[in-house]
Formats: sequence, structure tokens, C-alpha cells
Amino acid sequence: MISVSHLTKEYAGRVAVDGISFEVAPGEIVGFLGPNGAGKSTTMRILSGYLPPTSGTATVGGKDVFRDSLEVRRQVGYMPENAPLYLDMGVKEYLHYRGALKGLRGKELRLRTGEVMDLCGVTEVRRRLIGNLSKGYRQRVALADALIHSPPLLILDEPTNGLDPTQIRGVRELLRSLRPQHTILLSTHILSEVEQTCDRVVMIHHGRIKANDTPRNLTRSLRAAGTVFVELQGSKDAPQKLDAIPGVRKVIAEKADKGWQAYSLRIESNTDVRDDIQALATAEQWKIRELHRQLPSLEDVFIELAASDAPSR
Repeated sequence: MISVSHLTKEYAGRVAVDGISFEVAPGEIVGFLGPNGAGKSTTMRILSGYLPPTSGTATVGGKDVFRDSLEVRRQVGYMPENAPLYLDMGVKEYLHYRGALKGLRGKELRLRTGEVMDLCGVTEVRRRLIGNLSKGYRQRVALADALIHSPPLLILDEPTNGLDPTQIRGVRELLRSLRPQHTILLSTHILSEVEQTCDRVVMIHHGRIKANDTPRNLTRSLRAAGTVFVELQGSKDAPQKLDAIPGVRKVIAEKADKGWQAYSLRIESNTDVRDDIQALATAEQWKIRELHRQLPSLEDVFIELAASDAPSR
């Protein structure tokens, strides 16, 4: 659905996007992540036909975003981070107007307007002026606008911005329900949402792609230290003996509960000390109530990749 090859965008000598290449298959939900100023929004604007690239190529459904811009826009539903809604129009009136601009007519326009209002949860405010809505409702109206012409590709820049946890969960479920009829490129700062929603993650930093893989593979390949959690009944010198296990960096005492003591063990990368802990507990005749390894999150991956690209002092 999306094919990007050596895409570059420069602004007055500043490189916003630096020769990136990636692909998105039909039906995929791909998270597009990066810190502010990384080049995410610029890339999305190029893919949606709003900006021309400086060099390189990008195609949507086989159509070049620069040479076939109008055709690309027919295939794309684009929701920018700060959607430029018409605040003096009612919700239904606005969506009807936007649908007409996108080529819908008559019965099809009326039916589709009702469908996207139901999908995005704005039917109950359909007669209210957009300017009188909360930020969360405005985000939902913008999402309905992106969906109204049933585009095969959705490009969503921070779609959950301003939503409460319940609304965020609703958007997550909505995005899942749109697959496989829609391919989705999703930019967000809520990394837990990416882990639960996306098939794949593309991370960009300083205009360059730093990672492109599934959330699970990214967390498994993280070089940073992991954590093992253990809750046990043992001797007072348990922390010292746990700390002596090869691969353990640090032992941190956590909560105590009626004779049970919990510890978090920071361990070396690509190390699993659970068998060693179990063997030590058997030798020392400790009782273990809980023992598990905590895998790093996408946030840990994000922080490590950013740190690895920081200039040295």
C-alpha cells in the first residue's frame, strides 16, 4: 500500500527527512514513532500529498504522491495532529460538506455521514457547533472526516490527542475493526497503545529510520538491562546472595508482605537468571511465591534508540 524509497525533505538547509525507506503492506496497522521534530509529520504530509519531497520517491497504492497527487488523495484519509475544523459548522453539517468535497453524493453521502458518526461516537452531538465541543469530541469529528470516503489508507497523526482513557480505548478498538479494509499509518506518543494496536513499528529520529520491526521483536532485541522480579521467604543475607549471581547488576528491595520480601533484580542484557535464582533458593531452602522476568517496553526501546543517536560530549 505504501512504498517509500530514499525519501528526503529539506527546509532552507535543514534536513527534516533524511533518505528514509520503508513499506507498509495492505491491511497492516503500522506505528510511526519518534520524538518531536523527528520528521514524522513531514513524512505523513508527503504521503498524503500535502508536501512535495525534495528527493526520493513515495507511492500509495502504486501511485506516485507527487505525479499523481489527486489520485493519491482519493485513496488517503488524512487526520493531522491539529485538524483544521470549521468551528462555526454543526458536526453533521460539516461531515456532509466534507463528504461532498470528497466526491460523495445523494444517498451514499447521507448513509456514509451517519455511519462515520456512529463509528466515531459523535452521533449524540451531531447538531452541535464544532466550536462548542470539547477537544476530545473535535478529535473524533476529525477522525470521522478522515473516514467518510472509505479510503483504503488512513494516515493518522496523534489521533488520541486530547482523549480520556475510555475514549482512547474506543479509538483503539475502532482502529482494529477497520482492518483489513483499511491500511493504517499511525503516529502517537502513547507507546502502550502502539504495543496493543500495531502490527509493526517504524521509529524515526533526526529524520532517519532507527528501527523497523514488530513491537515484540523490538523489545526482545533491546540491549539495555532487563529486570527479574522475585518474592521469597529467606535469610537476611538474601540480597547479598542474589547480587552474587552472575549477570545481576543490582538488587532492589521492594515491598514486604507478612514475611514475604520482594526484590527487583536489574540484569545484564540478553541474560536470564531465573534458573540460577531457583537453584539458589533450593540450596538455601528459601520459599518462592513469585518469579518472573519483566521484558522492556517500547518506551525503553524508544529511549535507548534516542540515546544511541545523541551526540557525544
